[in-house]
Amino acid sequence: MGDMPGTRTMLAVVALTAVRCAFALNPDLDVSQYAHASWRYRDGFARGGIQDMAQTPDGYLWLGTRLGLLRFDGVRAVAWEPPADQSGKAQALPSSYISKLLAARDGTLWIGTRGGLASWKDGKLTQYAELAALQVEVMLEDREGSLWVGAYDLPIGKLCEIAKSSVRCDPEFHESSPFGLHEDRKGNLWVGSEKGLWRWEPGPPKLFDLPQSGGVQGIVDADDGGVLVSATDGIKRLVDGKFEMAFPLPPALRGLERQILRDRDGALWAATNGGGLVHIHRGKLDVFSRSDGLTGDHVDNLFEDREGSIWVSTSNGLDRFRELPVVTYSAGQGISGAAGAVLAARDGRVWFSSGGLHRLNHGEVTAYRQHGTTEPSKVREIHGSGVPEHIASLFRDSRGRIWVAGLEGVGYLEGDRFVRSAAPGGQISTLTEDPAGNLWIPYTDRGLFHLSPDNEVQQFPWSSVGPNDPAIPLADPASGGLWLGFRKGGVSYFRDGQVRASYSAAGGLARGQVNQLRLDRQGALWIATDGGLSRLKDNRVVTLTSKDGLPCDSVQWSMEDDAQSLWLGMPCGLARVARSELDAWATADGKLGRMIQTTVFDDSDGARMPGAVGGQGPHVDKSPDGKLWFGTNEGLDVVDPRHLPFNNLPPPVQIEQIKADGKIFGTASVQRLPALVRELEIDYTALSLVAPEKNRFKYRLEGHDPDWIDAGTRRQAFYNDLAPRSYRFRVIASNNSGVWNETGDTLEFSIAPAYYQTRWFQAVCGLAGLALLWGLYRFRLYQLSREFNISLEARVSERTRLARDLHDTLLQSFQGLMLRWQVVDDQIPPGKLKEQFEQTLERADQAIAEGRTAVYDLRSSATITNELAEAVQTLGNELAAENPAVFRLTVEGPSRELHPIIRDEIYRIAIEALRNAFHHANAQHIEAELAYGERVFRLRIRDDGKGIPSGMLEQGRAGHYGLAGMRERAQRIGGKLEIWSGAGTGTEIELTLAARLAYKPAGALFRFFQRKAG
Repeated sequence: MGDMPGTRTMLAVVALTAVRCAFALNPDLDVSQYAHASWRYRDGFARGGIQDMAQTPDGYLWLGTRLGLLRFDGVRAVAWEPPADQSGKAQALPSSYISKLLAARDGTLWIGTRGGLASWKDGKLTQYAELAALQVEVMLEDREGSLWVGAYDLPIGKLCEIAKSSVRCDPEFHESSPFGLHEDRKGNLWVGSEKGLWRWEPGPPKLFDLPQSGGVQGIVDADDGGVLVSATDGIKRLVDGKFEMAFPLPPALRGLERQILRDRDGALWAATNGGGLVHIHRGKLDVFSRSDGLTGDHVDNLFEDREGSIWVSTSNGLDRFRELPVVTYSAGQGISGAAGAVLAARDGRVWFSSGGLHRLNHGEVTAYRQHGTTEPSKVREIHGSGVPEHIASLFRDSRGRIWVAGLEGVGYLEGDRFVRSAAPGGQISTLTEDPAGNLWIPYTDRGLFHLSPDNEVQQFPWSSVGPNDPAIPLADPASGGLWLGFRKGGVSYFRDGQVRASYSAAGGLARGQVNQLRLDRQGALWIATDGGLSRLKDNRVVTLTSKDGLPCDSVQWSMEDDAQSLWLGMPCGLARVARSELDAWATADGKLGRMIQTTVFDDSDGARMPGAVGGQGPHVDKSPDGKLWFGTNEGLDVVDPRHLPFNNLPPPVQIEQIKADGKIFGTASVQRLPALVRELEIDYTALSLVAPEKNRFKYRLEGHDPDWIDAGTRRQAFYNDLAPRSYRFRVIASNNSGVWNETGDTLEFSIAPAYYQTRWFQAVCGLAGLALLWGLYRFRLYQLSREFNISLEARVSERTRLARDLHDTLLQSFQGLMLRWQVVDDQIPPGKLKEQFEQTLERADQAIAEGRTAVYDLRSSATITNELAEAVQTLGNELAAENPAVFRLTVEGPSRELHPIIRDEIYRIAIEALRNAFHHANAQHIEAELAYGERVFRLRIRDDGKGIPSGMLEQGRAGHYGLAGMRERAQRIGGKLEIWSGAGTGTEIELTLAARLAYKPAGALFRFFQRKAG
């Protein structure tokens, strides 16, 4: 199949970053910091409320509701009904109220209902009589592959084990119902009931009392090897046969006797009856409720899928939580508002401005306030520190001190106290420090201030350091000068009170406001502007824009991670450019000849980038652990380049159905579609549920599509007017991380032909068409022959008329004159005059005889016998009698009757050819050949004489028209005359004529057409 587009890019991401699979959620985070998606019942997602969930090995998420079973692919929830069995008999579930679902390791889907238990595997639905009419409450597959089922029909409950298709219900279980089942790490089987918790196996059952109205429903492993259970007032641990509180709940959340779930990273998730979703991680408890975006506060069920996402069903819908590459600290963590300046200290604490100075340390937020506020209780406050209320910029100097610049003044922190400097307050952007320890403080309206280590202040108006325009400064430790990036665009280098160099858009610098200046490890200056990202090194400027591969032009900041990859904050998202791409771009001096490859994290990845950068700074910083911290309009964001969630599970691909002209067909086997299908739709899906909206598809209909078709995120393929034949449809897909399942799924189908599309019908039509064409061809030949014969008959009639006129007028008049001249001759006395007159009379008699012969020839045209061979033989013998040449005639094929005019013209051509051969060729042998072929009549005359010179062969002899006359006669009758000759090589003359023109028509077909044509 080859290298699918997108595969190389994602492999590069894997190779260049130490990624981990998205198999679990980061337990350091609150629920509000995960990606949250929801599907609400009121929007038509499902009817009846979701009671339980399960995921089969094919990737589908199955949703059991009060009104039936749904199959969900992350985008579409489709009602499922079991198809008919192999005998055609309809199959049905025991009840449409689905109470419990379990997907076994062997692919069996176990379906618990209010009317009993059923299993679905390989197209077969099986029901179990031992559990008929019971409501299935809980199910568990143990490590041996046995299925444990808890069911009840009040007041009696059952605990049954299904192994190898046999059902055994334990007679010792006398509870009203089993509410929970769990197998711990040691293989102990635990059963929750109304009375408490049973350890059922191994050994005899033992009850640990924990009576509560809802029974013990949630049971999970504890960290210490014991078990945790959900109770009304919290989560309790079983220790030495007694329950003790492990995680108490606040009074507002009482009612936690429902399901609990431990995810793959050890965090606990608990469902409450009206309090929302409880999340316990690293000993910390947080709650996600309807006010935070949960579909409902009444949580019914929890489920973790194969990709590590957590699914939550509530009274109002379905919710999903997954990890994001970019994590936000916002209102849920105590940050109420946008984060401006961000500074990561060497001790791992992160300082940022959000209406005032804040500090983040191990997930705990501390706010510096002059007075107490109504901030959430989770925020620790420090009062009376003297820190300015309105923060403009933060800075860490070479001594590790944290500087704070605001409207009220500029100073540094000493402990939790603010030490004010001599620099005044105001609108201040990013601070910088030169190698001598001097601070450079840019004021929007006052210019650039210099603050010495001795707390002395010197002011430089903006007009003295370049254009009269506010700028952001950056100290260059290698040269001791300052780089200045201006609001209206452009960069200058300032040292010793003078501007040493300037760079603008005219020299290749990116256009627009300069948002950030940064020096990398190689001493190159990176300039982030509204028009792109520029790199200045060795007095050369190269610029990256959207034309080179960036997702958009505006760059708010840039930062290099520990792997030397470049991260860019942009309005269109967070972009990452691998080091190899940067090196290739820099080596090519900005003229790489191709688009650079970038990885973009957008809002769906948690990257909430602001639309514009304010005056505060710095905008981004890197903490000692390699994480990148930056402010957004919604709070403080962080990305860990070394631990990006990466989903390396190729998504299962399923072709769900094929629809032909609105009628749905299955995909179980090769489908034969009806004839004359006009509109064909093939529905397919990919079962990666992390971010289904990012799954991409490619498909190909073999024998129809020349190459793979990129369908993007579309889950249907459409075809119109496919020809009747067999087809093979293939579809492949990638997940949210760009990992492709290149095997995909395949569907074979055929389209039946209509009767007129069958081969036998086409063959019959072809034969009929050929017969029609042959008939038309023959009819056309008849028409041409008839027209030709009419023209010949007209010529015969004209010749007869001429002969008659000559005989009745000219010859008769000459005969009368001859009689008169004879009288005159009788009166002339003997002598010389009489002799001359009698000679004249003899010549006149000879002319009259020749005229009679010509008249005879015109009237007869050799029609008496029509034997051309005989005429040619006679002519040849007469000529041979007067010449030494030997003459021979050959006749091929049976003699056929020629049209008189045709025969006469052929004969006259033969006369001319034979006379030339006998009189002019000096030949020893002369041959004539007549061939009566079925398709062609041929006359050939050849001799071994001296031949005809090439010039005479083309033009003829001056004053002689023999050759020209033969060609004219041949053309007149529709024949072809060819002459081959050369000096000393003899001469060959060949006349060919189509049989339809030469022979008189005969046969039934011609007689039929003749009758039709009249």
